[in-house]
Amino acid sequence: MAVRNVPGMDFKLELVPVPVSDVDRAITFYRDKVGFTLDHDHTVSAELRFVQLTPPGSACSIATGVGIVDSAPGSLRGLQLVVSDIHAARGELAGRGVEVSEVTAGPGGAFVYFADPDGNTWTVQDPRAS
Repeated sequence: MAVRNVPGMDFKLELVPVPVSDVDRAITFYRDKVGFTLDHDHTVSAELRFVQLTPPGSACSIATGVGIVDSAPGSLRGLQLVVSDIHAARGELAGRGVEVSEVTAGPGGAFVYFADPDGNTWTVQDPRAS
């Protein structure tokens, strides 16, 4: 059966699961160091804890916790944040204690890179910079 587009139908990416080994350490890293907002932290049972954090200005959040995702902690690669000033973004991350790379320029703009305590990696891009 052919799939057809439905006029006006939006498919919005709003939640990306991030596998971590220590939920509380991940909350501290993403909220206190990277500057995400902690939206939810609900423990349903010993097997299910749902944590949602959102980057400033983003319509997409990350989810972590217990019973959220089966992939190995640290296995997520290349999540990307987009900013309007790569140098300010790098300065803010470094100032908060995040180990962040120096700014590099390449096709698509300027970039910095960092990883969470489990090794999940992030790219920060300023598409207008070079």
